[in-house]
Amino acid sequence: MTTIRPDVTPDSPVDEQPAIGLIGVGAMGSMYARRLSEAGWKKIYICDLPAKYEALQAKFADVPGVHVLKDGHLVSRVSDFIMYSVEAEFIDRVVAEYGPSTKVGAIVSGQISVKAPEKEAFEKYLPQDVHIVSCHSLHGPTVSTVGQPLILIKHRASDDHLKLVEGIFACLKSRYVYLSYEDHDVVTANTQAVTHAAFLSMGTAWHSSSSYPWEHGLYVGGIETVKVNIMLRIYSNQWHVYAGLAILNPSARTQIDQYARSTTDIFKLMPRTGPDGRASPAGGAPPNSHLSLLAMVDCWAALGTRPLEHLELAATPLFRLWIGVAAHLFRSRARLDAALAAALHNTTHRADDLEFVVAARGWSQCISFGSFALYRQRFGHTAAFFESRFEEATKVGSAMIQAIMEQDLLSTSAAAGTN
Repeated sequence: MTTIRPDVTPDSPVDEQPAIGLIGVGAMGSMYARRLSEAGWKKIYICDLPAKYEALQAKFADVPGVHVLKDGHLVSRVSDFIMYSVEAEFIDRVVAEYGPSTKVGAIVSGQISVKAPEKEAFEKYLPQDVHIVSCHSLHGPTVSTVGQPLILIKHRASDDHLKLVEGIFACLKSRYVYLSYEDHDVVTANTQAVTHAAFLSMGTAWHSSSSYPWEHGLYVGGIETVKVNIMLRIYSNQWHVYAGLAILNPSARTQIDQYARSTTDIFKLMPRTGPDGRASPAGGAPPNSHLSLLAMVDCWAALGTRPLEHLELAATPLFRLWIGVAAHLFRSRARLDAALAAALHNTTHRADDLEFVVAARGWSQCISFGSFALYRQRFGHTAAFFESRFEEATKVGSAMIQAIMEQDLLSTSAAAGTN
């Protein structure tokens, strides 16, 4: 077997380049295939479900260096580096089928959002003479990879194997974060799962009220704009993007359960009657208790979570926005006092707050059942309600994320200039 140099690049002779295999070519797999091709890697072998073979051939017919194969056995036999990019729910089944065909000495990775089932599948089904360096890009397929955290997990490999993987992914221009399988799931639970739960609960609450939040004037302004548009962005995505992360990650279940408890406990402190002010002192929308944000910070406190540390380590674009609006509220005494006053003395949002509590508890229970079918049904029911606004929300959400990314790059450049 030819040994691949760890310092190989897309400019190296073709016969010295690694054969790169992608098993599973959904949105993220497609993004990886195209970026690797654009970088100049010449030997990229991809496959998906057999029924998608012809469609995949047509899709990548004009993409240089990409070769579509019929199944994972063929990809595994020829590839020096193999990345599984499938739904977390199916990783055990897919690795069980294709893992034994892995080329001797190959490096295997998994672009899976929750690592516990991936680790178990790799250790159970991969031959002992292959290596494991896993990965996870902490962003969606439509977000620029530049500067985004890319987690690398050197689980069963040498430093040279890790260096080779770093070289293959260098074209993404992402920021490498080195974690263990276990630490990965804790971090992603803190930065992703409970964040998603908050926005899923918002959508379910508004849906249960048969209410579009942009129509009745109660949800306008900076924080409200973020809430509404990110909620819509999440529901416009595929349900399985969030289901595996929540259901298969034990740390995520703990986080989401505490968020539901925090939401409930805070709501119990709110009086059921009081003034029904329809406008704030300055006019416009009535004050909002921001129950979702109060509960989020209470959840972090109850679990001893340090969100700012995770922000620096491996934050997703959505988590950056979420922690940003939380900080916007809590770092202003005037804004926080207004939210607490609304919670205690104003019932304008109380019906929506009640729906939010019910929704948060419902999502927590759904995830605790461990049923992907139930998750899909619950997600799809609300997604259908908001579908007409997805295109617009995606544009606004992308603009928000781009602004956050540009600010991060400016901050990084400024910091570099002072060192």
